[in-house]
Amino acid sequence: MTTRPHQATGTASAPARQRFGQLLRTLGPGIVAVLAWLGAGDLITSSVSGSNYGYGLMWVLAVSLLLRFLIVNIIARFQLCNNQGMTILEGYAQLHPLFGWFMFIYALLMGHLMNAYMLKGAGEALATLLHINQPLLCACAVAVAVWLLVGRNVYPVIEGAMKLLLAAMTLAFLILAIMSTPDMGGLLAGTVGFSIPADTGVHGALLVAVSIIGAVAGSIANFVHPYVMKEKGWTGPEHKRIQRNDLLFAVLVGIVINLAIWVVGAEILRPNGIEVNSIDDIAAALEMYFGTFGWLLFYLGVFATLFASVSGKTTAFPMLITDALHRIRPGRRERYGRVFRDDPMHKWFMLFILFTPLIWSLPGTPNFVTLTIGVNALNIVGLPVIALGLLIMSNQKGLLGRYRNNWFENLALGFATLLTLWSAVQLARSLLG
Repeated sequence: MTTRPHQATGTASAPARQRFGQLLRTLGPGIVAVLAWLGAGDLITSSVSGSNYGYGLMWVLAVSLLLRFLIVNIIARFQLCNNQGMTILEGYAQLHPLFGWFMFIYALLMGHLMNAYMLKGAGEALATLLHINQPLLCACAVAVAVWLLVGRNVYPVIEGAMKLLLAAMTLAFLILAIMSTPDMGGLLAGTVGFSIPADTGVHGALLVAVSIIGAVAGSIANFVHPYVMKEKGWTGPEHKRIQRNDLLFAVLVGIVINLAIWVVGAEILRPNGIEVNSIDDIAAALEMYFGTFGWLLFYLGVFATLFASVSGKTTAFPMLITDALHRIRPGRRERYGRVFRDDPMHKWFMLFILFTPLIWSLPGTPNFVTLTIGVNALNIVGLPVIALGLLIMSNQKGLLGRYRNNWFENLALGFATLLTLWSAVQLARSLLG
């Protein structure tokens, strides 16, 4: 009599464990998306915002994360559910040929600039770990290592090690954020504040706010997600639900990581009068609480994050650029097919994305923090075109039928277009002023 309940519980728990294991195995593009999104942009903008402005700009992060989920979900749904089997870039191109040219030029430029600050940061982190004052040499070494490893059999092992280091650094930030006992009232007030605080330190509040929007909502890295979905085998409407849940998981992870870094900036760096002007300033927080181990863990985690991000962007951006080229020159698509790597230009795009950014690691160029904030702010320039095009094509009844946008998604895309237009104007006025 006493053994039956125990057996029933064991029988019931086994399928539950199997379902949980199956869920973890099916989640994939979202995890890759987190690695593609989480780079120096999140680390720098969140730490600078927290250390310079407390929770005053938290509302910008909240709005940007909501827009990221909506924009990427609409992009993914279009690719899964349109009845012509179009990729997202084919969807843009069928609106007007100029969209193909825009995405080609924009992806080429932003791929160069995004790898610029990531290679610069990776070089500085590696030089610090090796105790040598040769950040340019270390940045070159990172670029060569990425070129030799990406696509090789050994790369998954390297990537796995980098993910573990990233996870360890993230855990350290989470522990530190909890230990710092964040001001929940201030955090809530900042989330619903909708105001721009007075400038503090080197980087003005408006520039930092625009950089957050660009790094999160406006990042062209958001276009990586459909390519990863395709590699996973998610190609039709039947995958829409798991895609949405997978993306929601990715965004929730992003919220936790960004919030932890922000809290560390607001509750540890700011009270100690530390403004984030270099990687060393962020490392100071972990060193204060965890000593040399915290310092080492931070630099290993930063290097792992940047190395993985450079690898991811060097892999994904050439696919995006080649796809755009095929929209401009349909004859190349007919000649080389749908496998982007078969087009010889794909390799040249990889070389361009990986090695030309090294010029930004030369002496006399902007420092890592300034370059990161500036490049992510520039992301905002392309978002109005992207959001407006997405608004039009995601409402095409002939292509999407019942999978068209609902009223909230249309309202959000309209808001994103207006917000980014305003941000672009304010950024231009700030730079000219």
